[in-house]
Amino acid sequence: MPPVKTVPPGSSAKPGPSGQEQLYTLKVHTNFVQVPVTVKDHDGRRVDGLLSTDFTVKENGTPQKLSFFTADPFALSVAIVLDMGMSDAEVQKVNQTFPALVGAFAPYDEVALYTYSSTVSEVSDFAGVTQKMTALLNQIKTERGRENGVPVMSGPLAPNGPIINGVPVGSPTEPVYTPPKESHVLNDAILQAALDLRKRDRARRKIIFVISDGREYGSKASYRDVLRVLLSNEVQIQAVSVGSGALPVYDKIERLHLPHEGYGDILPRYASATGGSEYRELSRSSIEEMYAQVMSEARSQYTLGYTPVAPKTPTSNPYRSIEVVVHRPGLKIYAKDGYYPVQVAAR
Repeated sequence: MPPVKTVPPGSSAKPGPSGQEQLYTLKVHTNFVQVPVTVKDHDGRRVDGLLSTDFTVKENGTPQKLSFFTADPFALSVAIVLDMGMSDAEVQKVNQTFPALVGAFAPYDEVALYTYSSTVSEVSDFAGVTQKMTALLNQIKTERGRENGVPVMSGPLAPNGPIINGVPVGSPTEPVYTPPKESHVLNDAILQAALDLRKRDRARRKIIFVISDGREYGSKASYRDVLRVLLSNEVQIQAVSVGSGALPVYDKIERLHLPHEGYGDILPRYASATGGSEYRELSRSSIEEMYAQVMSEARSQYTLGYTPVAPKTPTSNPYRSIEVVVHRPGLKIYAKDGYYPVQVAAR
């Protein structure tokens, strides 16, 4: 193992005049790769206290020499993405958890807020968690989700007026009514948040925190294109799935994709590919508890860094796969699957 630059515990910088704490300065080169890693035991508890010698990182199958390692916390840039297209019952349940959501962030974090259903809206740009954020979340509490139940297409409550013998008055034939498709642009919402996050300071860890039932339908952006933006800009997806997305059998059902019915398994795929996690929670209290856990894990991941070794056989494929190995049995690794190299000016 070559010499590894390690940040000593407790060496964090004091708060500056701006009031935001910069934990330390990370020098970034154009070919430097950061890999945030979470390690958990078989009970799902985070494993702390590991050293750089406990890890091996492989890029395209080739072991890399670590030049940077730290377990110290990072300041976060977080884009919160709220799903307003869920059933109204689920939207109102999530609304009641907003105080716990605000409390999950540290004073040195910066947060932006987005909502989506059929379209994406940026509610606030990146800023510290202040009373303004609380006020904006309180305004969102007045919004309603979609009505529960299936659309009524026949009978006295149908949108076709009075009926005599099954035929609307004034119509010679019985019409066929098709319920409108509800767009649920999860891909578009994640893409907009990722494009805004790539402008933030690279010394911060970039997180998109999605609170959703996981449905996707009608986005202009594809999963593959959005994932490339995420991996090119070191953006990680952390998610809490609620409502139908939290049911134990939901992922199995959604794998049986039907044409024109959208997808329901994209959110866990985003989280896995970017090194994040997807948590499925049904009750209000469990959702509130999960907020603090998600942000704590994102902030306190191990951070491995290396300068890639040039491949022996050049390839035209720009994607580079990453495999992180921990040399202790029985532990599970959460790290991004790979990345797309992007030229970044040195700092």
